[in-house]
Amino acid sequence: MNILKTTFAVTALCASLAAPAVFAQEAIPTGVFVDEWGTSFEFQACGDGTTLCAVLTNLEGESATEDNLAFVGKQVIEAEQVAENEWQGELVAGGLSAAATITMVSENTVEIQGCRAGILCQTLSYNKAS
Repeated sequence: MNILKTTFAVTALCASLAAPAVFAQEAIPTGVFVDEWGTSFEFQACGDGTTLCAVLTNLEGESATEDNLAFVGKQVIEAEQVAENEWQGELVAGGLSAAATITMVSENTVEIQGCRAGILCQTLSYNKAS
């Protein structure tokens, strides 16, 4: 009988360790977030609710080229939640793509780190506009 109880306890422990991580759902950026130059994204939950999607809503400054402006109004980021307040995925605009990490720093601030070729990285801060 003790062997059965021990086997059950070990099986339950292994199953709990193998279960996928579940992250808090209340902390997800939603709404429009804008950087210091006026470029903005609208974030919302998508997929099963742990995926974060972003639509490019405005593009300003040197990035506002004719080619890039074609992506305004389109979903350009899809990222899976990897930790509480952090999502990793890809920013895709036409033939260009970059690995993206979105971190919710506070309720009103997100940081997006984009990396190309794994070494060329840039992090921009976005503040909630709506």
